[in-house]
Formats: sequence, C-alpha cells, structure tokens
Amino acid sequence: MKIEYFKTYSSYLDREMEFKVYGHCGRPMLVFPCQNGRFFDYEDQKMIETIAKFIDSGRIQVFCVDSIDKESWSSTTLDGRTRMENHERYYNYIVEELVPYIFHINEKANAGKRYEGIITNGCSMGASHALNFFCRHPDIFSGTIALSGCYDMRFFFPDGYMDDLLYMNNPVSYIEGMPYDHPYVQMYRERKIIICVGQGAWEHPMIEDTARIKELFDYKDIHAWIDFWGHDVAHDWPWWKKQMVYYLEYMC
Repeated sequence: MKIEYFKTYSSYLDREMEFKVYGHCGRPMLVFPCQNGRFFDYEDQKMIETIAKFIDSGRIQVFCVDSIDKESWSSTTLDGRTRMENHERYYNYIVEELVPYIFHINEKANAGKRYEGIITNGCSMGASHALNFFCRHPDIFSGTIALSGCYDMRFFFPDGYMDDLLYMNNPVSYIEGMPYDHPYVQMYRERKIIICVGQGAWEHPMIEDTARIKELFDYKDIHAWIDFWGHDVAHDWPWWKKQMVYYLEYMC
C-alpha cells in the first residue's frame, strides 16, 4: 500500500498540521479522528488494515487528518466563544487549506481525473465532524459515512451556551432551520449519506441524535441511509470496522 506523510503550515491555525494519505488512486475520503485524536489513529486502530481491499484496489484514497478538539469541543477551561472560534479556524483550515491539497494529490494520483467531491468519514467525534463538514459544504463533499456520532453539539456545552458559531456547527439546529427549498437540501438529496449507530454500550446520546437527524431528513425528503444496528453493537472499534467494510461497498 502506498502511504505518504505530509506536514503543512496552516495560516488559519498558525501552526503546522499533519496528515497521512493511504492508497495510490481512487475516490478521495477524508477521515476525522475520534475525540482529541490524531491523524495516525485510523492506522493504529487497524482500520486502514481492515479496509485495505478498498484502498489497494484503487477504489478509495484515504486522507487522515489531525484534530484540535482539545481547544474547542473538549475544552473545560476556555470560554464558549473562544472554543467556537477555535473550531471555526479548524473548519477554515479543512475547507480552505486541506481540501485543495486533497484535490491536488488525488487528481495527480488519478492521472488528471478529478472526482466530483470528497467523502467524509469518522467514528464518534470523527462522525460528528464528518456529518457537519458534509452538511456545511455539500458542494465540496460528495457523501459521508458517519458512525456513532453526536449531532446535537450542545452536548459539549452543559451550561447552555449558544452563539452563531455553535449554531453553524450544530447539525440538528441548522438542518431544522434550513428551508425545504434551500439549494443545499437539494444537494443533500443527490449525495450518498450514511449515518449509523449501534444500540449497545456507550451509544447514548448518539442513538437519540441519530434518530433526530433521521426525523429532520425525512421531513425534508432527504433520503439518507440511517441505520440502527443491534443492542449488542457497542461504541467501539470492533463494530466500526465491521460497519466500514459493509458501507464502503455501497459508497464506492
């Protein structure tokens, strides 16, 4: 398997950010790590090994990115506004700086062919990012596989904090507030959206959030594949590996 490591400076975050690329060609897939995670976690947790057949056959090229969750969603010391401003800088890093790298690397790998968009993917907090980035930019992201995510991000602000940036990064809020005829709603209908959650250990409040997203999508006739796995299915890597192999057959 072809593996490349990159470290690039982000003007939005004012630091160097690292990412790894797995595969020689195929549809680009951007992977967000679990909460507070790193760009190498997917490899360390053997997920790259698990989905190797999709990578080695040239069906997908995987881009694993770093997080700054400790400065935003996970912080217990920073005030709410600072946390959300930090996340928005991360959002701009991904969209304005990393995405062009992904398209450049992927287009070169595919001998000049440019795919319509990038698939987003992640587990747990990575799924929260995956769905949020997809929903905020369906013109850039062509689909998502979100596993066991939290989609009502007010969960991370038990003090009740809310502002415009939290609203903009809270899928249950902005999907509910989005008009039925919004251009993005039509784009969602044309994309492949997979949202999965187990019903076993450690899957709360992810079960409730997934059910709420299903209600909102159904109301707007967004035909996503929203899947509730069994009561034995826990919030953990062994199940996410099984889910990824299952859903990648559909996605790519």
